[in-house]
This record gives sequence, C-alpha cells and structure tokens, in this order.
Amino acid sequence: MPTMADVARSAGVSVATVSHVLNGTRPVLPHTRQAVLDAVEQLGYTPNGLARSLVTSRTRSIGLAVSAISNPYFTEILQGVEAAALEHGYSLLIADPHDDPQHERTVVQLLHERRVDGMIVAPSARPHDLVAYLARHAVPTVFLDRLIGSGPETEAGDGPPFDQICADSAGPTARLVTHLAGLGHRRIGLVAGLPGLSTTRERMTGYRHGLAAAGLPHDERLVVHGDSAEDGAQRATAALLSLAVPPTALVTANNAMTLGALRALRGRGLSVPEDMALCCFDDFEWADLFSPRLTVIAQPGRELGAGSVRLLLDRLAAPERPARTVRLPCTFVHRTSCGCPAQPEEGTDS
Repeated sequence: MPTMADVARSAGVSVATVSHVLNGTRPVLPHTRQAVLDAVEQLGYTPNGLARSLVTSRTRSIGLAVSAISNPYFTEILQGVEAAALEHGYSLLIADPHDDPQHERTVVQLLHERRVDGMIVAPSARPHDLVAYLARHAVPTVFLDRLIGSGPETEAGDGPPFDQICADSAGPTARLVTHLAGLGHRRIGLVAGLPGLSTTRERMTGYRHGLAAAGLPHDERLVVHGDSAEDGAQRATAALLSLAVPPTALVTANNAMTLGALRALRGRGLSVPEDMALCCFDDFEWADLFSPRLTVIAQPGRELGAGSVRLLLDRLAAPERPARTVRLPCTFVHRTSCGCPAQPEEGTDS
C-alpha cells in the first residue's frame, strides 16, 4: 500500500508539502499541488482519515440536521449540500430532528459527539435549547432555510456567531396573492405553515402585503395553519371550505400542504381552477404533470444547500468574522392552476 512518503518521492516534493495539499493546512503553488494530486492518483494513495484528524483536530465531516428529508424540497437541499461538501473533501453525517425541539437538541449533540467540524441545521419552531447548546460548545453552525431570531443567543459574546441562509419568502408570497387578485379574486385564503417558523411568519407577512397591494382587506378567517404537513393542510383547507363565504382562491405555503389542500378540494368534489384557483409556494419535480399544472414559487434548493456549505467553510477558515445572513431569490413559475389559460411555462425571478 503506497504511503505519503511514496507520494512525496513521485511528486518530487517533501512529505510536509504532500500533507499541506491533502489537509489544506497551507497554501501550495498550483503546479506543485497538481503534481501531488497526480502522484496520489497514479499510486492509488488513500489518506488515513483517522490519523489525519488526530493531527489536525479536524475530521473533515459536516453534521446536517434537517427535518422531513423525504420532502422533495429538502431532498434538493440535501443534494446541494452533498455535492458542495464532496467538492471540498468533506463527508456528511445526516440526522432528522423531526421538527421536535427535544429530539433536535439530542441529534445535534450526537452529531457533535461524532466530532464533526461544523453543523448545518434547519431549526425547529422552538430552537432555544438547540441554540443554547451550539453557543455553549462554540460549534461552528449555519442555519439553513429557517432563520433564528436576533437576540442575545445569536451574538458572538457567549458563543459563535451563526451564519444563516434562506430563500426570500415575503415578496414571492405577495406575488402569488397579487396574481390571484389580478384575476378578479377578492377572497383569497392562505394555508400557512407551522407557527413559530420564520418561513411561516414571512409568508404570512407576504400574504398581508399582497392583499394591501391589491387593495383587499385582511380577513383573519381566511388564514389557517396547515402546520407544514399534508394532513394538517387537508384539515385546514376543509375548515376554509366550511366558511359561510369560502375563498375563491388559495395560496398554500409549502409543497406538502399543497397536496393536503388538493385532497380536501377533491373530497368536496371541487376542481382546480374551475371551483378554486390555487397557487403554491414550492415547486415539485412533477408539478407540471398535475392537471391543471401548478402555478408556483420555486425555491433554489440546491443553491441553498451548496451555499450553506460555503458559509460553513468560510466560518471554519475565519472563526472571528462577522456573521452573515444570505437570502437567495425565488422564481415565479406561471402555469394554469391559477386559472390562466395554458401557455408556455415561464419562470421569472421574484
């Protein structure tokens, strides 16, 4: 089995230089780095990850804690995280907190005990214990998709600053509402997500802004919580349909709730868009296969995942730099569930 010394002899460099190239511990001239990588490839050298971690105090692994991994949106995020991590020589350890604050705290501690170099976490609606743990142990962390509030727990004084990355939510949601209002709808319902999540708050804010921009009143009875889940959205939509004067159009605030809303409508014998216009936050890989094809806000899932890795690596390289919050634009994808005639699919940034 080839050794690091064999690689050094083949590349014509010192063992220390080979170590710096493989561990990223010091800049190396591009042609020298390439010579080392070529020697590694030719000899079939496999670095000893355990030995390297003992020397560098790094395991080159990232802990990823994301709920609802089966959700197509989070699957896209996972693909982005994985691709970016592998590109930079990192492996992933993945856990599902199930949107439960106590379980979230437990799985993050377990990941931390596996000596990951840093964490990427989509926090629950009540992340106080999570944030306290991460701050107490100074764990380099990026919060993904869902933001935590600004407060003492997010400052650098008692722990690390926390970088965050998410998609825009308020503006794109307002775009859906004004689009429906422009089609003549005056009673537009919202199936909102789990209370306490930043995405839920921001999409509710966008809904109100959209109504105001269209000159429509805000009626609390037209806002229900589907708790970010299919079953919850089915019950919430049924409640909207039971109003004395139900809405004529719906905005659903994530893809799982879109399925629940569609089930509720079908259960009442209602069709989209003839009986109820529908616009959705989150695109599906199969959204254009529905009949009608779903008008949606598409989030940049893979870009969010890759961006979270870049933020974490920046944090590992410069632990003292100020925390950053990055927002990525979404895309309005115009199809036919809103009641518009069939047309070539268009996507515009929101």
